[in-house]
Amino acid sequence: QVHLVESGGRLVHAADSLRLSCTASGRTIANYGLGWFRQAPGKERSFVAALSWDNRRALYGDSVKGRFTISRDNANNTVYLQMNNLKPEDTAIYYCAVQKYPYGVAVFRAEVYGDWGQGTQVTVAS
Repeated sequence: QVHLVESGGRLVHAADSLRLSCTASGRTIANYGLGWFRQAPGKERSFVAALSWDNRRALYGDSVKGRFTISRDNANNTVYLQMNNLKPEDTAIYYCAVQKYPYGVAVFRAEVYGDWGQGTQVTVAS
């Protein structure tokens, strides 16, 4: 099992940029597909971005395409979410996740992920 800790969430204004980090401990995440999800107040958790184990494929939710970028640093066992041109509707708790099995492709389905962080709050003021 891997322990995930997100950081970087804070209050920003519309059009600002923000980078979230998620650092893993317990085992390497280098060979695993990774994902970011979010949950806005009163809404269900939704898919944001995913990255295949080999970094060759990334997937994004429709509402963040062209604005968010997922990446990883295997040397530091960390996954990032670069968020540009933030909008008030991006306000949510953001969660990182690691797939249950290694060598996975980029996947948007939450059930594929076995380890989750505790979340970091991002608030975008208009």
